[in-house]
Amino acid sequence: MKFPSRQHASAPGITGTVRMDRRLGNVLRRSHPGDIAVIDYLDLDRSSAEALIAHRVAAVVNSAPFISGRFPNLGPELLASAGVVLLDDVGPEVFSRLKDGARVRIHEDTVYVGDNRVASGRRLELEDVQHLMDDAREGLTTQLQSLTHNTTEFLRREQDLLLHGKGVPELRTKIAGRPVVVVVRDFEHENELQRIRSYIKEQHPVLVAADAGADSLLSAGLRPDLLVLGEGGLARPGGVEARVVSDKALTRSREVLLHADSSDRLVGADRLDRLGVRAHRIAAGGATEDIALLVADIKGASLIVTVGTHATLDEFLDRHRSGLASTFLTRLRVGPRLVDARSVPPLYAGRVRLWQLAVVLLAGLVALGAAIVTTPVGEEWATEIWTLLKELIDTIRGLVT
Repeated sequence: MKFPSRQHASAPGITGTVRMDRRLGNVLRRSHPGDIAVIDYLDLDRSSAEALIAHRVAAVVNSAPFISGRFPNLGPELLASAGVVLLDDVGPEVFSRLKDGARVRIHEDTVYVGDNRVASGRRLELEDVQHLMDDAREGLTTQLQSLTHNTTEFLRREQDLLLHGKGVPELRTKIAGRPVVVVVRDFEHENELQRIRSYIKEQHPVLVAADAGADSLLSAGLRPDLLVLGEGGLARPGGVEARVVSDKALTRSREVLLHADSSDRLVGADRLDRLGVRAHRIAAGGATEDIALLVADIKGASLIVTVGTHATLDEFLDRHRSGLASTFLTRLRVGPRLVDARSVPPLYAGRVRLWQLAVVLLAGLVALGAAIVTTPVGEEWATEIWTLLKELIDTIRGLVT
């Protein structure tokens, strides 16, 4: 998929309007199709890349490397596959040499304003990105060693919640003994929700949303039973992560659980007061989606189906670099009950309906009748039944006449 860009009449390369800020969320709010985004984002993740693709930018100029080599982040490959021009490692000076709204041209590895060269870096094609990704995977050992240390520390701090389920407030939503679907607005969540629509319709699971997963449920025509809301979901709408919850989702969710950090600090909670939303509160470290899974497990869910979460090691590392320990330990705790939404269609055949049972029963009776008729005794029975039917018909005719 190629995105539109304006071609300079005489000079080679692509031209477009600069949308520039060190914070990607600010860039996206001002972007239009064909613009050139200038950002400062080391190791661009998949969620941010999806946001850039949704705004149909023609090129992304990054003052930092798209892939540092620490781990195989997924964003650059997604952008390159979509046909977005990638130019990285141009240096922080680009923010002083360019102005937001200016017209620029990118040719090979250089950015021009008119005929003046203002920045140069590394032009990445899809093959280059894939090669860098392969090299980055060699650094996973270091990341996993760091994960081991962080996991020990996180378990020490949050053992009451992880091991004993302490700290979860009483909820109106009844979860015990029921299946639960936890929705996160991330990795292909829309497709996964669509694939399990029949499961949701027939099994009536508890619908739990983590942050903007509530908006995903509303977009699918479903109402969240429980919204687990963290600081990221309370930020002002328009953030890069697409995790900010809309006012509609806040007021439409049947119940809201606020996720504060371990010190019980939560920035942005006054937004709920303005909307008149009353919420429960839980103080714990880790990612909000992990808290949603833990709450479902602690409250006795019979099964937990996850939508938009991270199934592969690359996805796992890409999205939760600062929260790997939380996600890792949460998955260990809820593992026996956990099913990825992508696995539901092959495993779930659907509820058996009465008409299907009737068809099977009728087919069985026909087969049994055919088997009986083909035996000597069956032929005798069939003859006697036919004779009785004829006599009954003759008797009815006689009464009528």
